[in-house]
Amino acid sequence: MQLSPQTIEKICPEFEIYETLLSLDNKNILELGCGKAELTRQIATHGQNRRVTATEVDEIQHQQNLQIKDLPNVTFIAAGSQAIPVANDSFDCVLMFKSLHHVPTDLMDTAMSEVARVLKPGGVAYVSEPIFAGDFNEVLRLFHDEQEVRQLAFDAIKTAVEKGQFNLITQAFFNTPMVFQDFSEFERNVINVSHSNHQLAPELLHQVKTKFIQNRVQESYPFLLPIRVDLLQKPA
Repeated sequence: MQLSPQTIEKICPEFEIYETLLSLDNKNILELGCGKAELTRQIATHGQNRRVTATEVDEIQHQQNLQIKDLPNVTFIAAGSQAIPVANDSFDCVLMFKSLHHVPTDLMDTAMSEVARVLKPGGVAYVSEPIFAGDFNEVLRLFHDEQEVRQLAFDAIKTAVEKGQFNLITQAFFNTPMVFQDFSEFERNVINVSHSNHQLAPELLHQVKTKFIQNRVQESYPFLLPIRVDLLQKPA
């Protein structure tokens, strides 16, 4: 298994990756750490007969998700990946979009065991994680350096494969585009997001803003976020 390649050529939204790698129609799907449910919506409104359970550990965001009324095939529950309140062998597919590294470091192995527990035999786990590289990462690391937790997330996945909880089907690497209209949007969606809400001193905030605006292209601030996908299968 590879943490990160030297270069990543492919640029696309994550939608293209999981729709290519996975067969989600007529499946019972679990998404762990759904955040604002943006990908949840994409999954639930494409294809046919997709039944989605989406978990979120942040209570503020979970309460907001419960106000979503136009996704009848989605059930939102409050839970962390390290303790999933569902029965064994419940799901055909488990999705973790950039969420494993947010699990407490001492519970990442437990989270992977939980994924294995709730998957049906032969079921598939799709785990995407941001790679510690790129211009966006250079801004983020000024106030939230994730190098260690991203490495530990990779180690937890690798350990689960080595223990036989999963077989590795494939790895995929791609850059996903992100565009901010201004620094205020970055503050709202990254610095002050409810599950983190970083409190930055004025001097550090100025440093972050200075680094951020270096990426301006015309009237917006585009970034490419490098992502690794580990596609795993629970032994039948």
